[in-house]
Amino acid sequence: MIGLRFTLKALIACIALAMVVPGKRTIAVSASTPPAATKRIALSFDDVPRGSGAFLTQDERTKKLIAVLRSRGVSQVAMFLNPGRIDDGSAGKAAMRRIRAYVAAGHVLANHTWLHPHLSKVSADEFLSQVDLAESWLVKQPGHRPWLRFPFLDEGGPDKVKRDAIRAGLAARGIRNAHVTAEASDWNIEGLTIAAKKAGKKIDMDGLRDLYVESHVQAADFADDLAIRTIGRSPSHVMLLHETDIAALFIGDLIDALRRDGWEVITADLAYADPIYLSMPDVPWTNGTLTEQMAWEKKLPAPRYYDRNDLKIANPLFAERVLHEKAP
Repeated sequence: MIGLRFTLKALIACIALAMVVPGKRTIAVSASTPPAATKRIALSFDDVPRGSGAFLTQDERTKKLIAVLRSRGVSQVAMFLNPGRIDDGSAGKAAMRRIRAYVAAGHVLANHTWLHPHLSKVSADEFLSQVDLAESWLVKQPGHRPWLRFPFLDEGGPDKVKRDAIRAGLAARGIRNAHVTAEASDWNIEGLTIAAKKAGKKIDMDGLRDLYVESHVQAADFADDLAIRTIGRSPSHVMLLHETDIAALFIGDLIDALRRDGWEVITADLAYADPIYLSMPDVPWTNGTLTEQMAWEKKLPAPRYYDRNDLKIANPLFAERVLHEKAP
């Protein structure tokens, strides 16, 4: 598998694309080194089907996500599923309707394991059985892609034996690691919002929107700068989001802000065609985004992760800007 991976990298790197610029000479550009001026990012949503949030029913959330993505011209995002959370009752039937609606809208489905286990807390065999259960369900669905998103972005932590066993197991199954390069812990923003709503606190919706959007644009820019310093180019990025109410409410604002910031929102298929996603960094602790791992492998100095992924920074910001409370 390792030999094949490097063969593929070499093949991709040797392909030249001819770009014809009106009034200019023809420029040869390597497929592995896209124009530095273009920033590209795909959107992905974990934990599908997700439970209830603070503001919308699950059906309302799905309808709003689909409608807003369509209104912004985003033709495809990746939805990473935990099929074990879909029961045989009425709730399961409703979840299936939502999943089929995503696929009918052009979005794709991929593996997030059967029940979202933490790899560091289970054996390699148990984890792979979770992958297999989910994949056996997913291959029967339209829009399926053979990609795995590790729950918690945990690829084994410090256990290199387990990490390598999982890498070999996925390769044998023809499943790719669906890395992310940018994240802003939207799951935490959602969790804080749900807790505030349950506590009867007044939520500043404009403040919530601005914090959500700002954090994700900053995370994308941080990841791009880190990638350029690590590999010398801007790759096709993949942003980690979750199927939450705040995503449904503010994804349009986020897409608009990304575009104002110079980003092109691309499909997940196009993003994962970038050879960066063939990388298998060898780092002391395998966890987190691909950009973080690659920078660590290259021994770039810290910080190698976006600071608002530290809850000691993120939670006071939420208290101040969304709840207008004095941070502890």
